[in-house]
Amino acid sequence: MRKTWDKRIFDAIGYVSVTGFALVCLIPFLLVLGSSFTSEEYILRNGYTFFPVEFSWEGYALALKEPTAIINAYMVTIFVTVVGTVISVFLCAMTGYVIQRRDFRWRGGVSFFLFFTTLFSGGLVPWYILCVQYLGFKNSIMALIIPGLISVWHILIVKGFMAGIPYEITESAKIDGAGDFRIFVSCVLPVAKPVVATIGLFTALGYWNDWFTTMLFISNEKLFTLQYFLYRLLSSVQALRSVMEKSGIVIDTMPVESMKMALTVIVTGPIIFLYPFVQKYFVKGLTIGAVKG
Repeated sequence: MRKTWDKRIFDAIGYVSVTGFALVCLIPFLLVLGSSFTSEEYILRNGYTFFPVEFSWEGYALALKEPTAIINAYMVTIFVTVVGTVISVFLCAMTGYVIQRRDFRWRGGVSFFLFFTTLFSGGLVPWYILCVQYLGFKNSIMALIIPGLISVWHILIVKGFMAGIPYEITESAKIDGAGDFRIFVSCVLPVAKPVVATIGLFTALGYWNDWFTTMLFISNEKLFTLQYFLYRLLSSVQALRSVMEKSGIVIDTMPVESMKMALTVIVTGPIIFLYPFVQKYFVKGLTIGAVKG
């Protein structure tokens, strides 16, 4: 069937708008990438640039001056992100599935309790005392995983999505003799891939970008996450630059600005490769969960 003129014009406006929006989103990353390969002197004279006019590796050389430490931080972050995401997605998906089942008597009460915790909490100080004094989170890898396992927002997204799954699937599995856990793992999860991929992406980003939990509970350098390690490195360089300025020492060669851009590339680079694997599920899972919720 041939497209009408108004349909072609509508498609053209849509393609142009989406392309323009994509470029706007891409521009900041190109600016960071170009500036990370630019010399410090050029950035101080002309500002950040999209293209490295005066090419330099100084920012990366300074950021990677301690390769053992940064590799260890990478390993800790990858471990926390993978383990935390798998457990968190499973728990949130199972909770969302349970509170949407019509044969669960207390689903209204449990849903209200979960929603209530999003409005009121005990505060940061009681939470810190609970984690350190009673749960033993100080300098423990569990401190980086357990606090992020449950997200009410993710549970509500799962609940909305799974409300659209026919209940007859559960009933037929029960007739065949399957238990609740078997029904959830074998019948429900396979048809819930879009919402699992969606909350998996959100959770992975949360674990990858988290530095606040490390700052609160971790003082052992072997357990530093990547974000917190680079934050400390940047703070140390800025403090050193400030001391040198006050001492009257020439500091033109210290690549602070280019190192900031290099650190941004180092931190954000690996997690970007996660998007292509979940893209085909992401929009469907988010929109269906939002509409049904």
